[in-house]
Amino acid sequence: MRFGYTLLTEQAGPRRLVADAARAERAGFAFEVMSDHFSPWLDEQGHAPHAWSVLGAVAEVTGDVELMSLVTCPTMRYHPAVVAQQAATVQELSGGRFLLGLGSGENLNEHVVGRGWPPVNVRHDMLAEALQIINDLFDGGYTNRAGEHFRVDSAKLWDLPQRRVPIGVAVSGAQSVEKFAAASEALIAVEPANELCHHWDDVRGQLGLSPSRKIGQLPVSWGRDTGEAVRRAREQFRWFAGGWKVNAELPGTQAFAAATHYVREEDVAAAIPCGGSVQAVVDAARPFRDAGFTDLALVQVGGDHQDEFLDAAESELLPELRRQLR
Repeated sequence: MRFGYTLLTEQAGPRRLVADAARAERAGFAFEVMSDHFSPWLDEQGHAPHAWSVLGAVAEVTGDVELMSLVTCPTMRYHPAVVAQQAATVQELSGGRFLLGLGSGENLNEHVVGRGWPPVNVRHDMLAEALQIINDLFDGGYTNRAGEHFRVDSAKLWDLPQRRVPIGVAVSGAQSVEKFAAASEALIAVEPANELCHHWDDVRGQLGLSPSRKIGQLPVSWGRDTGEAVRRAREQFRWFAGGWKVNAELPGTQAFAAATHYVREEDVAAAIPCGGSVQAVVDAARPFRDAGFTDLALVQVGGDHQDEFLDAAESELLPELRRQLR
């Protein structure tokens, strides 16, 4: 299992994210993922810079670490042709270190362009069509399409990277696995569900495709003061308790605040490792390894609490994660 670091745009401004990216590479993380949000989940998080601008800067201050978007929705806020151009540009800037993570999006971020919020089956159809457009553009040459959801008129990527951008897709159940397993090079999920991984490989195997990467994500509220770490996790990450079927539907920070008003500190502490225990983080990561995940990105809760975490990651966390979960 490879371990990565999350640049969470909802909890830090652009300059801080770029500095954290450079420090995370020095700490020894194998890859870095960046969320792509127009809004934070909660007012307490307080940030939402443009992910692709920050990724360009991160590509310049890092040298070897793999970079990923985790995840971009290529259907509403961005047209898929624009996503293809953004991804190709970051691939060029990073020297071939980028993976394009895609998903069907959340109302929180996509409603801002005023197109409403379609039901999940329509969102999956839109994502499938967007994937076809992006892959066509990655093939080179001109792309023209008049589909059910998107039109593309004589689009071409003029700066096509030498290494094709690999694509990962976020999935949450059998429907999305069956729709996207053959169209991407990696599974992305936030829960250690072995049925997702097994079904993904089964679908690919039936089509003669080899097993692929499976990328997970784990929030951590690291800090030597356990009580403070729990309070911080409850304040800034209680939105996590809703689950993705709920989180995809709520329209703004006020809705998330109302929906999670009764989430208690002990509820959050039961779901997120809080405090300074290395073993607690290892134990929380182990179900991802056991489920078949090949990569796991850690999220340190709190934009102003990255330095202590990155120091601990370098000296304690990463060595122990590698030792126990190799």
